[in-house]
Amino acid sequence: MLKDLLCDDFQEKVSDVLIRHKSILDVITKLGESNARINRAVIKASTSCGCISINSEKQEYNKETLAEVKDSLKSHVSGELCDVCKEKIEEEIGDHLFYIASLCNALDLNLYDILIKEYKELDTLGVYSLL
Repeated sequence: MLKDLLCDDFQEKVSDVLIRHKSILDVITKLGESNARINRAVIKASTSCGCISINSEKQEYNKETLAEVKDSLKSHVSGELCDVCKEKIEEEIGDHLFYIASLCNALDLNLYDILIKEYKELDTLGVYSLL
């Protein structure tokens, strides 16, 4: 159960270090800001660095089975993140996780319990959980 301890320890550490933005209003706005920073880092990887390309086109959902639909869908990303872009995106996702944990703390929710609940739902319903 090291994984649940790690998640619980992370959430507790966030609670210990969060001083300046303790208000739920601060947490929610910082969460939105961190989401925007993730988006910006991904877009910069494509537009400024060029290590990845984003080529979107219409997804084809008109297949016979859900398995065929799943196999036909694309991420629209080609290439691979360079070390600099990967580090930046990981940093931004880490910040986002910090504010997710902060939100859980403000609302007295347990992040690990939420992850387990979501995992069980995905495991039980599989692809049908996302329809």
